[in-house]
Formats: sequence, structure tokens, C-alpha cells
Amino acid sequence: MTECDNSLRASILSEALPYIQRYNKRTIVVKYGGNAMLNEELREAVISDIVLLNLVGMRVVVVHGGGPEINTMLNKLGKESKFVDGLRYTDKETMDVVQMVLAGKVGKDLVSLINNAGGKGMGLCGIDGGMITAKQLTDGDYGLVGEIKAVDPLPIKVALDNGFIPVVSTIAQGIDANTSYNINADTAAAEIAVALNAAKLILLTDIRGLCTDPKNEDTLIPLLGVSEVPALIKSGIISGGMIPKIDCCVRAIRKGVPHVHILDGRIPHSILMEMLTDSGVGSMLTM
Repeated sequence: MTECDNSLRASILSEALPYIQRYNKRTIVVKYGGNAMLNEELREAVISDIVLLNLVGMRVVVVHGGGPEINTMLNKLGKESKFVDGLRYTDKETMDVVQMVLAGKVGKDLVSLINNAGGKGMGLCGIDGGMITAKQLTDGDYGLVGEIKAVDPLPIKVALDNGFIPVVSTIAQGIDANTSYNINADTAAAEIAVALNAAKLILLTDIRGLCTDPKNEDTLIPLLGVSEVPALIKSGIISGGMIPKIDCCVRAIRKGVPHVHILDGRIPHSILMEMLTDSGVGSMLTM
């Protein structure tokens, strides 16, 4: 390694120091899903970022999706995946598969990856300790898709206080019936961030961030105030599946989360670039 290489590394560490100090002992919620979860190289980069942030003193919570894995299992069972307004239609059989895949395979795989990377992962489900309670979403026919009514952060706090990285599967305990509900991972991550008084909510996606032209990543909007969102929806810049994602961001900010980031999970170490450098990546929403 050359002297130039060592100097560059020292410069990078020096740049990271103020951010490490700023977010020491603060809670960071990361919603993890999409291509970054499927690609092995990207998955290792995400997990190493999460473990590193934990080791330098940040309290990191992982809230995960698992749509592709659910689709794969449903296909194996000969059951077709159905979506309504971007949400998975969840009948009783599908709910059983969702709970099995998320709280079982996907959650435990992530815990294992964290452990192997030098962290201490702990798998939690929204049902555990009554962490997430919900009632059936009635604004449309979605089956057993839930609307969150309350988040009790105690199980997550206990894990964090004991040095663990909580890995949360987004299944909720029903308050209107003796059943479980499927919860949108973006929505759950936002509500969990609010309940934990998180300093940041990071949503990993399969796109660069919010762009004025979705087909041109050079039109990235790096900073967006929540007051600007209605006009962007009206103009069509925010449309389709991005609308519910942005709505989650806005709700989190209005309820006290200072910054929400939409990051491209296809970029290796995008979390570290956002958390520990001056430039950052993706789009940041703030009040």
C-alpha cells in the first residue's frame, strides 16, 4: 500500500469523524429490501455497513421486506401473487406464507449474515411482545393487509440496550380479530422510526432516489422539503408506487423524525456514503 493510499484512507476517516460523533448512541432505522437483498455482493455490503455503524456507537434497527422470496414460495405452492394498488392481496393461505417467509427464512438469514459480519443480530417479529398492532385495512379489498394502530418499541429497545441489532419482520398482531396482518415494510419502518425517536430513517430502494424525470437519474432531487411534496404529486413527478413511499416519509417527518433518506441499494455501501460523508447520496426529505 502506497503513502498516497494511506493518506486517502486517513482523509476518509477524518471526514467520517464528525458524523460518528453526531449520531453516537442515536437510533437509525434502515428499511431493507429490493435488489440489495437479492444480489449477494450488495447484500454483503449492506450488512457490513449496518455492522460498522453499530460498532461505532449507532443504534441500528433493520426493518425488512421480502417480496421476491414470498413470490418464489407462492409459485412453489402453485399460488398466484396478486397485487392491489401496489399492495399484496393477502388471503389466509398467503398470510401463512408471508409470516413463514418473513419471520422465518428472510429474518433469520439476515440475522445470520449480521452475526457472520461481526455484529449481534436478533430477529423480531411485529407480533413479539405486541410490538406492532393493527386492524384490517378497509380502504379497498386487500385481504389480510393491516393498518398500523400502535407500535410498542420496548422489545426493540431491550435488544438495542443489550448491544443487538434488531431485525424486524413486518407482521402485526390484529386488534380486531385473532389473526395476523401483513404490513407494508415502508409503512412499518416509518412508524417504528417515530416510536423510537430515530435520528434518521433510511429506505433502500432499486432507484437512484427521487428524480424529476424517472427515466433520467441525472435529474435526482437531492433535498426535498415536505411542503414541496403535494405539488410534485400533482405534476406527476411523484407517481405510481413512489406515492405511498413518499407518504410514509412525510408522515415520519411530521411525527418527529428529522431526516428520511431514499437511497439506491444497488450502489455498494450507499448507507456509509450517506451517513459518514459530506456529499451523501440519494434523496433526503426534511421538514
